Amino acid sequence: MQKNTENAINLIPGIVLCLIIALPSWRMGKILPTIGGPVFAIIIGIAVATIFPAILSYNFPRWLRLEPGTKYTSKKLLQYSIILLGFDMNMYNVIKVGGQSLIVMLFTFAAAFITAFLVGKLFQLPGNTTILIGVGTSVCGGSAIAATAPVIGAKDSDVARAISTIFLFNIVAVFLFPPIGHAMGMTDIGFGMWAGTAINDTSSVVAAATVWSESAGSNVVLQFATIVKLTRTLMIVPITLALAIYTTKNKNSGGNFNFVKVFPWFVFLFMAAAIVNTFAGIPESVSKLLVMFSKFLITMALAAIGLNTSLKTLFSNGIKPIALGLCCWLSLAVVSIIVQSILNF
Repeated sequence: MQKNTENAINLIPGIVLCLIIALPSWRMGKILPTIGGPVFAIIIGIAVATIFPAILSYNFPRWLRLEPGTKYTSKKLLQYSIILLGFDMNMYNVIKVGGQSLIVMLFTFAAAFITAFLVGKLFQLPGNTTILIGVGTSVCGGSAIAATAPVIGAKDSDVARAISTIFLFNIVAVFLFPPIGHAMGMTDIGFGMWAGTAINDTSSVVAAATVWSESAGSNVVLQFATIVKLTRTLMIVPITLALAIYTTKNKNSGGNFNFVKVFPWFVFLFMAAAIVNTFAGIPESVSKLLVMFSKFLITMALAAIGLNTSLKTLFSNGIKPIALGLCCWLSLAVVSIIVQSILNF
């Protein structure tokens, strides 16, 4: 009990720093909704990390260290924010939207994996790096990489290259997707489907959708994109199992695979919140308050992601993994738009 209390206290400085960044970012997002609070938060976070590169790792007294709290904010508080979004959603819509997105996902998965295979061969990248970047791009970023790495016996260097590459395009997506979507004249539903199927990581999908929602004055795209993304996240299960079978047949990976540890269980808590909202009759005023709080937590999480971003590290692994990630990402985005246009989303 005492140890848990101490651990919680150690999180406070980093969380407070994220809060300090999130407050003006939230305000600026209200003034300039086309940019949005999450974008301001990640810019300020990256600026702080760049100007003061040792701030998170500096050997402060234990109770003043920033890194534990910023990492907690970027992971756990983000997950809590997504769970809270469930209280503004109808379970029937969750099932309907998830089902609608499956066809688009099948094509985007195929596009990302085929591109990863061909470009990886062209650039002569290690096979595991290629697989991890392909899975991270097509499924759900860091979570998919974490789930896949032990299955295929990937080295730490493979994981580092893949995560750095995916992380770079997560940040780029938050900046580029909303203005591109507006320039293309996308509807809320169209942008939600595009963001949910073509942006790598859950945090970036939610951030981009939040920016769009703020400028549109509606939560439709945030709801839609979140459902699509969480449906996509569930694809970790069949893809990881397929890779496990492939790896077992072709080589002995020697990895210790703990699926329970890496699976994003918050997805089911999100669905539980949607069930409660659907059948318990939560007042609209309460659900709106929860969504607003959720958006603020998203802004804090993006501030934390910015603080934990090292521009030097992102580009230290060479150009080939970045080029592979770019090719996979572009194929995903383009194929998603093409399939949507065929299906008339």
